[in-house]
Amino acid sequence: MVFKSNDRIWIISVIIGGMIILAATIGFVGQGNVRHVAIFWNEKVEQTVVFEEIDQEVQIRAIKGVAGEANPTLLSRTSFAYILTVINNGTMLHRLYIDGFNVQTELLEPGQQDTIIIYPDKEGEFTYYDKKQYLTPLGKIKIVSVVPSDEFQGIWKDLI
Repeated sequence: MVFKSNDRIWIISVIIGGMIILAATIGFVGQGNVRHVAIFWNEKVEQTVVFEEIDQEVQIRAIKGVAGEANPTLLSRTSFAYILTVINNGTMLHRLYIDGFNVQTELLEPGQQDTIIIYPDKEGEFTYYDKKQYLTPLGKIKIVSVVPSDEFQGIWKDLI
């Protein structure tokens, strides 16, 4: 079979057009624009800290989700559930209190733990304390606002 010049142009045009349609379909679907159900999950930040007494000085040390330094700056986002587990590895009673959210753990005996959950809706830095008979400032918790990529839709907005 012998192809004419017009037939070759038509075949090449169909192949190029098919490749363009395939690329556009992959781009459209890849952006998440085709789903039979909405995809949502509970967004949360989980961290664990411990009370310790070193040289008669009370401090918090992070063991999960935060750097292990003494009295670290805890970090979370707005619109996320912030789950903080507090363990008392010391020899005295301790209670963690976070100013600005007015949330605190139970009074923890040595070896006990408690979990507090915060739903931050504002940015800022808030001090956390060891609250027994008086407030002893230990460190800060920083809440930041991050624009989720879900607010962008389609390939064109991602390119802006």
